[in-house]
This record gives sequence, C-alpha cells and structure tokens, in this order.
Amino acid sequence: MGEGLEEGVLALAARAFAAAGMDGGDALVVSAREGGLRRAVNVCRAHPKVAVLTAPGAGPAELGRELHPQTPRAFVVCEGLGGPDERVTRARPAEATTRPWRDPRVVIVHDPRWRGETAGWLAAGRPGPAGWALPEEDFEGRRGRVLCAEARALVLAGLGPRLGDLVWDLGSTGGAVGVECARLGAAVIAVDRDEEACETVRRNVRAHGVRLAVSRGTAPQVLPYLPDPDAVFVGGGGPPVLQECARRAPRVIVTVPPGPEAVGPAREALEAGGYSVGSVRLTVSRGEAPPAGGRRAEEPGSVFVVSGAIR
Repeated sequence: MGEGLEEGVLALAARAFAAAGMDGGDALVVSAREGGLRRAVNVCRAHPKVAVLTAPGAGPAELGRELHPQTPRAFVVCEGLGGPDERVTRARPAEATTRPWRDPRVVIVHDPRWRGETAGWLAAGRPGPAGWALPEEDFEGRRGRVLCAEARALVLAGLGPRLGDLVWDLGSTGGAVGVECARLGAAVIAVDRDEEACETVRRNVRAHGVRLAVSRGTAPQVLPYLPDPDAVFVGGGGPPVLQECARRAPRVIVTVPPGPEAVGPAREALEAGGYSVGSVRLTVSRGEAPPAGGRRAEEPGSVFVVSGAIR
C-alpha cells in the first residue's frame, strides 16, 4: 500500500462518509488495492470504524468472506461516488458476499455498537497504550496460567504486533498476550479449549477495552479454520501445534515451553518448519535483594521463551 495514502484517496473516503451521512473523523482509512486486502481486513478486525478503498477482487464480497462470521461488523457500500449513479447500500458481511456490485469504490466497515470513544487530539483511531507487559494482577486467569510480565515482554518483542497484523494466541493463558497485542493495534484471535477458559479471555478483553475474537477448540485441530496469521504465540500444545503453525508460514512464532526438557523439541519443530530459532531462559525473582552473603527472600523461577523467524 506504499508509504501512505494520496490526498485523492482520503478525499474519496471523506465523500463516502458524507454520502452515507456518517462522521468519518474517527475512522481509519486503508486501501485494499495492490495486494493490500489482507492487511485491510486485519485493520477491520481490530478497529471499530474503517473506510476501505476497494479494487477488483478486493471489494465488498471479499471483505465479507474474510470477516464473516468471526468479526461482527456492518457494511456501508458506496458505489459510483461522484457520478450520476451514486448509491449507498447498508448490508451485513454475509449479504455482501452474494449481492451484485456495480462500482463499489469505498466500503465503510464499522461496529454499530461502538460509541466513538477517541482521543481529543487524534484525528482518527486511538493512541497506543501508555505501557505494555502489564502486571499479572491486571489479568484474570487460572492460577499459574497468566504469563508473568517479564516473559510477556519478551514474547511481545518477538511477535512485534502492529496495525494490519493478525496474531494467533493459542492456549491463551487468560488471553494476556492477545490482549496486549490488541492494545498495540493488531487484530487477534485467541484459542482455548473449553468455554470456561474462553469466558475468562472475554472478561479480560472487556476489562481492557480491546477487540479480540475468541475461538473455542483444541489446537492443532481448530487451526485450519482460522485465517492466516502474521505472528503466532503458542502457550500450549507442544511440537504438533508448532508444526501446524509453521505450515501457515507466519513471519514469527513464539512459544513458552513448560520446562527445560521441552525447549529442544520446540526448537526442532520450528527449525524443521523453516524458521531461524533462538531461545532465552529468563530468571524471575520477585523477592527483595538479599543482604551481602545472605539468601534470597524468594527463590527465583525460570521461564523459557523460544522464538522462530521465518527464513
């Protein structure tokens, strides 16, 4: 999509909002042209109001197929903008996949439940978070399942979540990693095996005011039904899950093995999938510094982080 959108494109988006009778001041504007469909879709997953500039093969039908049913959104399709046949049509994503469209130059993709909470100094969207790698107590989760903040910082640094990316959070440890990725602007799908765990993720999502899709299922069985990721965090499942993730070729896969004996198999699975692999052992101690010659107030624990970047 180049370094930025030209002035004419922004003017076209403004015309679309005017034709639809909607405020576009709080919207993001993206282009699905020139191979930009995938990143445009991920922005629509992560943000509540987006104007998408379309192209042949990257229009309302394609947007609808990518977003339905996992991402509940409403479409406003603006056809023939500025011409005698200008038409504005409101549709659900599923409808958009079957209707004939003449000249759909802009599709406004929005969450009708959103109430327009934006920063007063920012023209569109929301600012990034003031901090990340939040304390464990900021997340609800089963005892011992929420990844400690120090390890989460390494995981997030490896994933590099950004606007336009889709991140998978598998075996999601309460969704802490996924929530943090969403706070940084990425679209996220969190997967966990049972409804209780999924509801915990949803509560964390609501508590932090982000958008994140939750999918119930067991990896790797559920993975073929998910859209292609840009980055993957594997919180559980071991080599079979890593191998299945590698087959989808995201740019990076990061995992936290349960112990030192699992580091080698995790590395081997990623290397076999075509990834350059590194691993870190992180020692975390929350006790006070010991006196000279004394013992630690609290014994440190170790967390292993294995990351693979595609070759």
